[in-house]
Amino acid sequence: MSAASTFAALGRGDAEALAAGRHCDPFQVLGAHDEGGVRVLRVFVPGARSVEALARAGHRPIGHLRRGCVDGLFEGVLTDRGSYLLRIEWPGGVQETEDPYAFGPALGELDLHLFNEGRHFELASALGANVVVLDGVPGVRFAVWAPNAERVAVIGDFNGWDRRRHPLRLRYPSGIWELFVPRLEAGVRYKFDIMGPDGRHVPDKADPVAKQAEAAPSTASIVASPEAFPWQDHAWMKARATRQDEHAPISIYEVHAGSWMHDTVSERSLWDFLVDKLLPYVSDMGFTHVELLPVTEHPFGGSWGYQPLGLFAPTARYGSPESFARFVDAAHRMGIGVILDWVPAHFPTDSHGLARFDGTALYEHLDPREGFHQDWNTYIYNFGRREVQGFLIASALHWLEHFHVDGLRVDAVASMLYRDYSRPHDAWIPNAQGGRENFEAIGFLRHLNAVVAERRPGTLMIAEESTAWPGVTGALPDGLGFSFKWNMGWMHDTLRYIEHEPVHRAYHHDDITFGLLYAFSEKFVLPISHDEVVHGKGSLLGKMPGDDWQRLANLRAYLGFMWAHPGKKLLFMGCEIGQRQEWNHDAEIPWGLVDDPAHAGVQRLVRDLNRLYVDCPAMHRRDAEASGFAWLIGDDRANSVFAFLRLADGKASPVLVVCNMTPVPRHGYRIGVPCAGKWQEAINTDSQFYGGSNQGNGSAVHATGHAAHGQPYSLELTLPPLSTVMLRPEA
Repeated sequence: MSAASTFAALGRGDAEALAAGRHCDPFQVLGAHDEGGVRVLRVFVPGARSVEALARAGHRPIGHLRRGCVDGLFEGVLTDRGSYLLRIEWPGGVQETEDPYAFGPALGELDLHLFNEGRHFELASALGANVVVLDGVPGVRFAVWAPNAERVAVIGDFNGWDRRRHPLRLRYPSGIWELFVPRLEAGVRYKFDIMGPDGRHVPDKADPVAKQAEAAPSTASIVASPEAFPWQDHAWMKARATRQDEHAPISIYEVHAGSWMHDTVSERSLWDFLVDKLLPYVSDMGFTHVELLPVTEHPFGGSWGYQPLGLFAPTARYGSPESFARFVDAAHRMGIGVILDWVPAHFPTDSHGLARFDGTALYEHLDPREGFHQDWNTYIYNFGRREVQGFLIASALHWLEHFHVDGLRVDAVASMLYRDYSRPHDAWIPNAQGGRENFEAIGFLRHLNAVVAERRPGTLMIAEESTAWPGVTGALPDGLGFSFKWNMGWMHDTLRYIEHEPVHRAYHHDDITFGLLYAFSEKFVLPISHDEVVHGKGSLLGKMPGDDWQRLANLRAYLGFMWAHPGKKLLFMGCEIGQRQEWNHDAEIPWGLVDDPAHAGVQRLVRDLNRLYVDCPAMHRRDAEASGFAWLIGDDRANSVFAFLRLADGKASPVLVVCNMTPVPRHGYRIGVPCAGKWQEAINTDSQFYGGSNQGNGSAVHATGHAAHGQPYSLELTLPPLSTVMLRPEA
């Protein structure tokens, strides 16, 4: 009797489980196994006509496989124990390839251990889809965390989206499923088919760690290219830490990439278009950084990226990962930093995403009192789970390391810190001590900032935190460890003030002065962000009272005050030209406005404010120190006048800042100054160059020995209507 007739055919139970796409341990039955003294090979390829085994060396036949008891099952005895290939005859042709089930485990034990500990910080190189060479064979290694699944398969272009073809191996007890598929290349689309613990298939899932994705509304993941990007930003990276510390000038232009300007002619990626258009503009305007609303992959464009599902993939709306890298590289070579908005607080409920990923609440909490944001209809990450913490930290590092991004603005931090955030009293669960603080989220944020500081020193971690939580920028381990915090209180107070008619501002004087009581309790960014110019709030110009001239003058005065106030600066696109309508993410900035001299004047003012801010140490060096600021006049309610000094260390000249927030010019207004001599106007927002009435103090004014406001000298100034004036002593 021949060897080929002595092996036992695969049992019907296993065969039918394969055919139904329900077999939980494919490596137990597929591939080559020693049975009864012979080497038996089993292959499951539904739709194939025949399968033959060949020796990998020489391609000589070493076994013809016969059909099994279900369609697609082929089995037979091999006459050689060496490496083999499969020659598969399909209705449309013949394929020669290695058998995925001939390969051993593709991930090392250290990968699994680090992942379960929440410390695999290069997660995108382990999980997801990675082009690798295994046992000398090129292909793609798929790996996904689904610890409660009964079965996981990868489906895609390469197998006709047939969930029966490529079931994965479970690496117990890590909960990671993996499979190496030989001869696959970058560019292939794929998803994961998952059977939950109840035996039911969940909707096909996109890869949580995919580095590339299909353009919406399609939802498949794409195997990304393994080619390293040829970075040319070495000079920027070497100097970055100095350019981004708390003593440096940081002026940020906030941009929604899809609506800054539309490219109606070329077919290049949006990132390449923005290299040519946005970056020169940012440089010319004097901004030091551009901050992008989230560019992580997201299913709904109307969320502006704030409901992301692909935390490792740049959205396909704007171009390939390589084109995004080109944008960052070009920005750095022009001396511009790149900050990304990054969202670890919540994720949308789309069925192809993280929600109930393996049939259970894996990334999120099961109890909606902990795991569901009622405001946004999104799930909340389970920060108490180490694997989830590690997933999020690895995402942050992916942008900072793989794409050379210079900082992350962490969205919705307040919603993470408080268990009762935006919830009625009966819709949240207290912490272990009965309080409202979310200890797990606090631990995550500290862990995140500690790892980033260790691995990428000199990068920025900026918190959008809207409460008075203490120590957001405080040093670890007691503080949260952020580099900067958005000063939401300053933003709300000053916008409320400027929206009042000037005649009423005397009654709201404290809205301007109050912020200086806490201005140095944290390291702050002053944000006039996209949130202030949407959802019926109107544009920044639209908040200003009065006739058209007064509205533009109010805007210029407010921007001058903002740039003079302690704190780094952030301005949303369109505000720098006095956009009249609120932001529309489907349109573009109305660039035609700059043909109007009044709007071009606002633009010139912002450019000059940036240049003064960068060039003058007093304007930025002590942004986070009380010694960098001194009130001169903070109590002139009747005239709505404010005056203060910005100060730097050493021999750097001080800057005198005077704001007149009424349309009444003030003549002969005396203000104390620290030194004698000639003081020159550095900025006058009422200059005709900016669209103003051109009232002011000419080229210079001389200080006299008349002491005032605690200073040994003083100036008699003309305060233009609705203006901010800045003066410096002549060098």
